[in-house]
Amino acid sequence: MDTSADALRSSGEKPPPLDLSHHFSEVTKRRMPSEMKRAYNLFAIPGIMNLAGGLPNAQFFPFDTLEAQAANPERWTPSSDGSAVPATHIAVPKASSEPDVMKRIDLSTALQYGQAQGYPPLLSWVRQFTREVLHPDFAYKGGPDVAMSCGSTDAFAKVLHLFVNAWTEGINDVSERPGLLCDKFVYGIPLSEGLPRGMNIVPVNSDDSGMSPDALEDVLANWDSSRGKRPHLMYTITLGHNPTGKVVSLERKKEIYAVCSKYHVLIIEDEPYWYLQFPSAAAEEAKSRGFQEPNTLPREITSTTPYPFLNSLTPSFLKVDTDGRVIRLDTFSKTVSPGCRLGWVTAQPSIIERYIRITETSTQQPSGFVQSLVAELVIGPQPEAQAAFARATLAGTASKFSGWQMDGWVRWLEGLRGSYERRMVRMCQAIDTGIHEIKTSSSISSDWGVVTKTKLIDYTWPRGGMFVWLRINFESHPLWNAPSTTNRPIDGLTLSTALLMFLTKKPYLVLVAPGSMFSSNPEIRAGSGWAYYRLCFAAETDENVDASSQKFVEGVHKFWRIKSAGEIQKLVDSFPHASGVESLADSMAQMGTWLGC
Repeated sequence: MDTSADALRSSGEKPPPLDLSHHFSEVTKRRMPSEMKRAYNLFAIPGIMNLAGGLPNAQFFPFDTLEAQAANPERWTPSSDGSAVPATHIAVPKASSEPDVMKRIDLSTALQYGQAQGYPPLLSWVRQFTREVLHPDFAYKGGPDVAMSCGSTDAFAKVLHLFVNAWTEGINDVSERPGLLCDKFVYGIPLSEGLPRGMNIVPVNSDDSGMSPDALEDVLANWDSSRGKRPHLMYTITLGHNPTGKVVSLERKKEIYAVCSKYHVLIIEDEPYWYLQFPSAAAEEAKSRGFQEPNTLPREITSTTPYPFLNSLTPSFLKVDTDGRVIRLDTFSKTVSPGCRLGWVTAQPSIIERYIRITETSTQQPSGFVQSLVAELVIGPQPEAQAAFARATLAGTASKFSGWQMDGWVRWLEGLRGSYERRMVRMCQAIDTGIHEIKTSSSISSDWGVVTKTKLIDYTWPRGGMFVWLRINFESHPLWNAPSTTNRPIDGLTLSTALLMFLTKKPYLVLVAPGSMFSSNPEIRAGSGWAYYRLCFAAETDENVDASSQKFVEGVHKFWRIKSAGEIQKLVDSFPHASGVESLADSMAQMGTWLGC
């Protein structure tokens, strides 16, 4: 118990974040600041002539401007079908006379070697957005800092580098083996990054509200040291969880945080879907299924931003982070594009400082092209770029030049949420039509029939994110546990793989992601992961959202009419990379590498 921190809180002051340096990996502790990067600060001295850095002069860059037609932030409407709004032109000039490096957006600086923390204008904007708009009520003195990343995958890898000593079986003692707590079903990044480092992946059970605090307490309180060190890191997505679509409430976050604080666990909060929270999901689900609409009370508004949309969203773990133990990963992948490979990390300053040291000797910084274009998009017009574009364009043909600025950025996010929410509703309504298989049989000698109703699909409408998470009740299939052509019973994994491949055939041509991809360990994969599928309502065109959803339902129903074990085996044999039932589970788990999820 930190009595000094309690004393500060009782006096109305915020305590500083905890010193978490004892959790740093040995490599992180030995890292020194880059003297070369530190010297870059001298380049900003007005009138300085640089003979020190190995930097090409801007005249040698083959780009005079970087231009794009950018969407209007009001392109998508929050509450009804939106119509296209004309694009506006943005441009990054070759050079800018703006003396303030935090405002100067030009190719002369963006395409040069730069600071590992990020391109100054964009970094400044992201820091303001994070501290004043996204998380304005930080709970420890001074609040968090930010650093730019090459997307959340890059950021997560660096965070593990920062806190985890690599462990190798047979070389290192088991008492040194690091652990990583995560959800039972989890996005694949903890597995692909943690397992090669020798980490012990430790799943925690969930309920309908997300990760269970009681289950987390049980794992940590009863930790078996023969498995390695008690985990001090936790990875989670709480706002539109991938793959389950759950949104973890602030109250549940407080409970989880209290357990993490008790056992000194750091929380890595990966939140690419934080703005995709669907307030209509519960009511629309009830309406679709003929249930009484839930009497849900309005969520308590806990944020104090000038934007009602952001205030309406369930807050981040940063809202309750009194210790500075939360490392949040954000990305532009879902708001601008995945290919831009741009995001940022938010954490207490001492962690950001060490994160920057890792970046200095690895990626150095995200792409200057991307950072400058995104900066121009979200910050606003630069007079030099506007004038240059006007000169290069015939009079009267130039589009209005404007950047989004903070109001436009938030409006864009709100419109995206509305667009994705409408897609989610359409997909779930289509799936709801096929939850049950209904059969009617009649007797020749009577005028009555027997109706049987079999539930094929179990799921809850997602409360956020981009995915619908389904359980297929393979136990009701006519061939469940029947002998196969290989004299082995047809089990759940076999049926799941067969259905996956059946859906890719004509006339269905639908590809879904199997639950095995998201199972946090082999036991979960073999025990229940095969029963689940994840469907993404974000990837297809507007026209195909309904068609693909309906084809999925039709395919599931048609699959239940297959009575031939040989046909099931033929479908399994067509699965890529599968060379038998023994390797099938591993092949299913590796699908994420070529599905790009």
